[in-house]
Amino acid sequence: MTTGGSPGMFPGVRLERDVEATMRDGTVLRADVYAPDIPGEHPVLLLRIPYDKSIAQSIVYHHPSWYARHGYLVVVQDTRGRYASDGVFAPLRQEAEDGYDTVQWAAQLPNSNGRVGTYGFSYAGATQLLAATQRPPALTCCAPGFTSSDYYADWTYEGGALNLAFIVSWTAQLLAIPDALRRQRPDVAAAIARRLGDVPALYRERPLAEFSLLAGTEVAQFFFDWLEHDRRDDYWKEISLEHRYDDITVPCLHFGGWYDTFSPGTVKNYAELARRAGDQTDRHRLVVGPWVHIPWAPIVGGTDFGAEAINRINELQLQWFDHWLKDRPTELGPPVRLFVMGANTWLDADSWPPPQTTVQQWFLRSDGRANSLSGTGELTKNPPADESPDVYVYDPGNPAPSAGGRSCCDASVTPMGPACQHAVEIRNDVLVYSTSPLEQPVRVIGNVRLKLHAATSAVDTDWVVRLVDVGEDGSTANVSQGILRARFRDGLDTANLVEPGVSYEYDISLGPACWEFATGHRIRVQITSSDFPAHDINPNTGQRVGEVGQLDGVVATQVIYHDEQRPTRLFLPVAT
Repeated sequence: MTTGGSPGMFPGVRLERDVEATMRDGTVLRADVYAPDIPGEHPVLLLRIPYDKSIAQSIVYHHPSWYARHGYLVVVQDTRGRYASDGVFAPLRQEAEDGYDTVQWAAQLPNSNGRVGTYGFSYAGATQLLAATQRPPALTCCAPGFTSSDYYADWTYEGGALNLAFIVSWTAQLLAIPDALRRQRPDVAAAIARRLGDVPALYRERPLAEFSLLAGTEVAQFFFDWLEHDRRDDYWKEISLEHRYDDITVPCLHFGGWYDTFSPGTVKNYAELARRAGDQTDRHRLVVGPWVHIPWAPIVGGTDFGAEAINRINELQLQWFDHWLKDRPTELGPPVRLFVMGANTWLDADSWPPPQTTVQQWFLRSDGRANSLSGTGELTKNPPADESPDVYVYDPGNPAPSAGGRSCCDASVTPMGPACQHAVEIRNDVLVYSTSPLEQPVRVIGNVRLKLHAATSAVDTDWVVRLVDVGEDGSTANVSQGILRARFRDGLDTANLVEPGVSYEYDISLGPACWEFATGHRIRVQITSSDFPAHDINPNTGQRVGEVGQLDGVVATQVIYHDEQRPTRLFLPVAT
């Protein structure tokens, strides 16, 4: 244990570095401890991260010394196998037990009053909730941000498709180099660092089971485990929160961003835990802004959501911790605060989804020529009768490009946020269905779904759906999105190939949306079969994700039905 910094570096705060905590199996984890230079005992704020405790997620949070000056003993710990801590890093698999042990250890630190709150976003949100499932006695409250409910379904994969750009860039940029250095492989670390200058080139490597960045090394081999477990099997269920909600009893402040890959899990964590809390409505809060994973700013991509979208999470957290850890009568605000994009204002609600919504059905229509912006696709409340289906050809060698969306973590190499859709919508392998100009605003708040009736000439394929806002001037912005790999139509834990030429009904989730379509705007739905590089390219062959070679793939003819017997329709939760 060392004392860091020069005298007066953090006025009013004492810093001790590399304070050791011994886990139940004898592994030593190390933390930096920021203590307020105030007599007496103080509650603890614990942040557990795999990304270097000296940084302390200060890319979005105030520095730990800020929280310490507000009367908290702040503990920032490197998780197992990362930076200063001993052991082997196995992502997410030991965070429940290590989290329990660390909470109990932190409660006994000098000048601690025995009450512990946790904070952190992304992986550090997962470390909080996994620890909370173990119910450490000293844990009093949590503040998990931008994090998931299931580490298969809305982390590593989505709808059975690999979150390619996120997983590859996350592994390359944040996980692999520290792993190589601690394994005493500076040659591997240097080789990876050289290739980080062109991360997008890594997205085209095939087969992923021979990923050149990591193959033949001992580094970050968990990447290959994720490829091997390409369905929601016991490997993923062992660490899923969705089976453990009943075990989480502490109050939680959940927050996230609409363009974050984890937003479906963020709102689900809140909804499930708040429901279990019953009438104890002060025990959980949800705040969702118009943000991407990093940073939490009012300007996202090229869109300015206005002054109300400024990040005030630090102030909200401080109120939360003061309420639960210091017993201060702090006003916590409404249970749910949602930023309504399009209107660019906050909405307060009692629950998620808000009770004042009605699910409307909007039907996809055309005369069989909905291909591209030049087509005849319509989105209307009038159900179809006898209509010709729409047909397009999906070539895995020429995938449709990603244009914004929900993802993680670095917007410079991973498509995310609101984006113009013209480069996608001019393609003939993209179907476009639009409403007439709206006569009044339509505010969509809740989980969006599409019931798709479709057939393919292949044994497997992908269905990609986007909800889009079209301005009066023709400008476009993606609102929400979804993907479903056809072989996972019956559930993510089982893979059943389709029979070529047979029509199936697919239930595709587009995730949560909170957007106001203005008067004069149009609501649009896109349908296609690829979203590269956000998701891996489906070769239409039924091959597992890690096995697909550079030249594998067959062309598929896709048929989308929208007739009286097979109505393809969008389910929109509209605020009333």
